[in-house]
Amino acid sequence: MITSFKIWNEPNNLSHWDFLLDPDWTIYARMVVRAAERIREARCELPLVLGGLSPIDHDFLRKMDRQGALNAVDALAVHGFPVDWNLWPLESWPRKIDAVRQEFGKPVWVTEAGVSSFASEATAAWGLRRCRDLLRGERVFWYTLLDLAPRYEATTRHKQAEGSSYWRHFHFGLFRHDGTPKLPVRDFDPEFGICQWFQFGDERSLEIAVRRLEQLGVQEVRTGLSWAESFIPGADRWFDTLMDALAPFNVCATLCFTPAHRGLRPDHTSPPTNVEEFAEFASRMAERYAGAQSAVGVSGVSRAS
Repeated sequence: MITSFKIWNEPNNLSHWDFLLDPDWTIYARMVVRAAERIREARCELPLVLGGLSPIDHDFLRKMDRQGALNAVDALAVHGFPVDWNLWPLESWPRKIDAVRQEFGKPVWVTEAGVSSFASEATAAWGLRRCRDLLRGERVFWYTLLDLAPRYEATTRHKQAEGSSYWRHFHFGLFRHDGTPKLPVRDFDPEFGICQWFQFGDERSLEIAVRRLEQLGVQEVRTGLSWAESFIPGADRWFDTLMDALAPFNVCATLCFTPAHRGLRPDHTSPPTNVEEFAEFASRMAERYAGAQSAVGVSGVSRAS
């Protein structure tokens, strides 16, 4: 069942939020505030999490603080892939988390951390072991369970023109896209949760993922509910299928992606023309899947207690 909502994915990453159209993130901050208000109006008291930072940028959080967005959420989130993309060493993880926690005074979740097996499954296995040591005691969602199938595209700006940076996206799984195991799975411990995105209507991958999650003993899962996909015929049936399949797990549901016809430009990364429409989507998802719910909160105490 859903136990938390995350408001967008990587809002300071141009591949997920077009901040050229929203240079001070004023639209994003207003969207966070209104989505949080509408979720609470739906009698949902689950923890709300700000979109995961990628890169981990204190200036961005200061902008959010000045515009009231941090007051609207219960926790902050960070993403990091230093072995593959980030320009900082793996050993910096604890320092980076502590710095965010100390400056902004909120719990910090690591909602994506991972190591690609693009070059070597042994490297990915080593990276997982090292992250388990460095991130012990933190709330972590390992990215990811299943490799991205080659029939899909990774969500980036320049696609294949990015070279190996693009192709790494297809190799972060503990399992291949068909569910066969890779070397890193031997080092996984369910002290970590799993971040797994699902393509619209891909019930086969969903079935494989649930089976593997259960085998690994995973309890915490992060996935997405796409505002853009909500306009596809059959969207409610797909969302119901997804949420029913993940009901045995504690789910952090990420609300994200702008419908092409509702953005300042026709792209899923665009700021919306009207933040109230995203807030309405957030409210509808809360009512449908988490209405009148409370759960163990960010600090281990029920928000409803």
